Amino acid sequence: MNFTLTEDRQMMQDSLRRFLTDRYSAERRGALIAAEAGFDRDIWRDLADLGAVAALFGEDQGGFGGAGFDIALVFEELGRAGALEPMMEALIAGGLLAEMGHGDLVARIIAGELIVTLAYLEPDGRYDLSPRTTRLTEDRLSGHKSLVGHAEAADLFLVTALGPEGVTLALVPRGADGLSLTAYPTADGMRAAELRLDATPANTLLTGALPLLERHIARATLACMADTLGAMETAMALTITHLKTRQQFGRPLGKFQVLQHRMADLAIELEQARSAVINAAGQLGTNQEARHISAAKNLMGRTARLMAEEAIQLHGGIGMTAEYALAHFAKRMVMADHKFGDEDHHLARFIALSAT
Repeated sequence: MNFTLTEDRQMMQDSLRRFLTDRYSAERRGALIAAEAGFDRDIWRDLADLGAVAALFGEDQGGFGGAGFDIALVFEELGRAGALEPMMEALIAGGLLAEMGHGDLVARIIAGELIVTLAYLEPDGRYDLSPRTTRLTEDRLSGHKSLVGHAEAADLFLVTALGPEGVTLALVPRGADGLSLTAYPTADGMRAAELRLDATPANTLLTGALPLLERHIARATLACMADTLGAMETAMALTITHLKTRQQFGRPLGKFQVLQHRMADLAIELEQARSAVINAAGQLGTNQEARHISAAKNLMGRTARLMAEEAIQLHGGIGMTAEYALAHFAKRMVMADHKFGDEDHHLARFIALSAT
């Protein structure tokens, strides 16, 4: 199998890496995390102009990519830079809207003009995609959604609810009657909110939406793993640089054989994680998608936590300070395990899928 990037994907990777390297620094990232919006709208629009959002969609949807390897490439670069823009929201909500035939909204998402976020998690639901309490009655929504990504910046909310015909997707505009949100920073530097709906008017888009939702959560899980892989690469690079420059007993830390062995172990784990992401990207859209996604997510959860712990230990105290980039990447890696199902959830899911 040829793992070499196509010419178009190589160009996208090079362009994204140059752009994000230029626009993100430890100081800039810290300022954005502290800001109320949680990201820079100029960077968001520039990413759209660069084609990063369009790469997440197929040609029939107004983009030029949309395959598993396109998604993995874009999010690996975002994770490598520690980017904070609402790309995950564009991938999930935009993909759902595209399949439901709302090309006008998708075109505005691709252009960076519109932010739509999916509200599907509930306080007691953990990773369950089926709503438990949010209900749709006569085009009015009532319920409580948790961890709604970039809700403060969203123009539209795509909300899952229980309707007369099962799981339903409905669209709610920002500022709708009965809609309120409580925003907060998340541990990985992003922004999220609790969304409460009290007889909120909604536009019903699709009933029987669970299979469609499952497909797009699989795409989002791949994106999350690729983002984590990029963060691991940066953590590895920061640790190598530290070991080469930090002096102890008159010589660099990297000269001590025991630390060399630990770094070699991390390099092996990183390459195994990369292989898992490549395999999951290749299986996206096949009948084995769910099993391979769960296998990779389980491995990424364990590997990312190991990378974060080892990188901080090898740095010492500086690795945990907010002023140093590693602390942000370590949080990003650890918290990624809790998005779209943690390692225990996916281990149980993999076992169940393998038994059928």
